[in-house]
Amino acid sequence: MTEIRHLNIGGDRSLAYRHRSGRGPTLLFLPGYMSDMEGGKATALDAWAEGQGRAMLRFDYAGCGGSEGDFGAQTLGGWRDDVLALIDEIVQGPVVLVGSSMGGWLMLLAALARPERVAGLVGIAAAPDFTSWGFTEDQKMTILREGRLEEPSPYGEAPYVTTRGFWESGEALRLLHSDVAIDCPVRLLHGQADTDVPWTWSLELMKRLRSADVQTVIVKDGDHRLSRESDIALLIGTVQTLLEAL
Repeated sequence: MTEIRHLNIGGDRSLAYRHRSGRGPTLLFLPGYMSDMEGGKATALDAWAEGQGRAMLRFDYAGCGGSEGDFGAQTLGGWRDDVLALIDEIVQGPVVLVGSSMGGWLMLLAALARPERVAGLVGIAAAPDFTSWGFTEDQKMTILREGRLEEPSPYGEAPYVTTRGFWESGEALRLLHSDVAIDCPVRLLHGQADTDVPWTWSLELMKRLRSADVQTVIVKDGDHRLSRESDIALLIGTVQTLLEAL
């Protein structure tokens, strides 16, 4: 396993990351909301990259995992800037972004900001615009009125927290109201049994993307995490085929 390093992003703030050198393009894994670089999909993809001699970078957003910062003070725009900082400061040459859930939204924002650097995208239950469709009107009013919403999380003991700052940042960065001006190859994986991000959003994203090279795979019995052995094999196979075509 590569050692944890830190990238200073201004003042006393730094991002924790693990970087493996090798053949490019560099794979850059973007975790989901309240997740980090030590998740099962990220580590499995890193192990595969090591075996293939491929470059791989995974990291924690500010306020998450080993990175500094107050989680409650983070925004979607701030985390997008974290992704761009890693691309600009750590990676040499082209990157392929692999985004899980919210990371799928961030990969799109990063590709729009760095089209000359992003060679391909792989989304796993990608969730662009979830601040708009992922909350009821009552939940949105709670966020606006009280400044935060806390919900039980099915993935751990810590509650699922959404702050007003994050929600407002997400609303300002919505993409699916018009065509998404991304031209690189895109691969989208989604479980049809996903109860957090309905699989139809991958079809909507596929329709909105300007790229002609977009493929969507729907796993009939797959849940939101797509972390079973068969799901990981699908992810790795998808990444490998995409890399070989670039």
